[in-house]
Amino acid sequence: MEWVKAVQLLRAGRRPGVLVTVMSVRGHAPREAGAKMVVAADNVWSTVGGGNLEALGVERSREMIADGVTTPEVLTAALSDKAPYQHGVQCCGGEVKLLLEPLPVVPSVAIFGIGHVGLELARILARHDLELHLVDTRADQLTVERLSVLDDAVAQVHVHNVPVLPELVVGELPRGTHAVIMTHDHAEDAALCDAAIRTDALSTIGLIGSSAKWTRFQRKLAEDGNSAEAIARITTPIGLPELSGKEPAVIAVSVAAWLLQRFTAERQSAPAPSADRHTGSARTAVRRPAPAQREAKA
Repeated sequence: MEWVKAVQLLRAGRRPGVLVTVMSVRGHAPREAGAKMVVAADNVWSTVGGGNLEALGVERSREMIADGVTTPEVLTAALSDKAPYQHGVQCCGGEVKLLLEPLPVVPSVAIFGIGHVGLELARILARHDLELHLVDTRADQLTVERLSVLDDAVAQVHVHNVPVLPELVVGELPRGTHAVIMTHDHAEDAALCDAAIRTDALSTIGLIGSSAKWTRFQRKLAEDGNSAEAIARITTPIGLPELSGKEPAVIAVSVAAWLLQRFTAERQSAPAPSADRHTGSARTAVRRPAPAQREAKA
């Protein structure tokens, strides 16, 4: 189905869109209930019937994309020559309700180091709708058997097996990725930190480890020519300060919660929805229910 491919295309390209579905039909209408189309800022796939009905759906969908709206909406259009029209007369005589469901760009997280903590963190994050990148230089940490605990993942999991220079992966990550550095090797961690702060594409740079480790890293990063402002982009320790414990599962829960807080902050900082600008249709909103590792080694 074209609309399914369109959703996959938008997700792969990390572009927002809106899935428009004919929710219900009363009387005569161009398409039956269940018909779908996908709207992006610069494209439309499939159709819900054309004419004024479809034009209204596309127009409102693009407003939602521009305003960062994340709540589904219902748009009602009367197909009558007596109804006010914005995009031409459509006089089938029926009434159609369209469900507009935002397709937001989901969060992206990269875990560098899939050891005991990294795998536990991956297991938690995999239950969420996001892009999950797993990076390790040790092939035995990324075997199919070991990662089978992620087989039922909701997240899209991307495995990066890089025997050398894992910092090269930093430049391949989607813009806005939250990077968490917790490898088995402090030299590897340092190289990753250096690469991470030399790009503006990452949303979060988190480093696991002790205060002594961070003191050494700050000195090394400064010696390598990084400014104090750039070094300050790294957050360490990571996790919720009130959640203590050194067990891998406890650290992973703490770091996952810390990341979820950042996802929430990103959503809340999105542009506020604009006022209703529709004059040719009634619109109804559908509302849906809305650090531990201080001294641990990765």
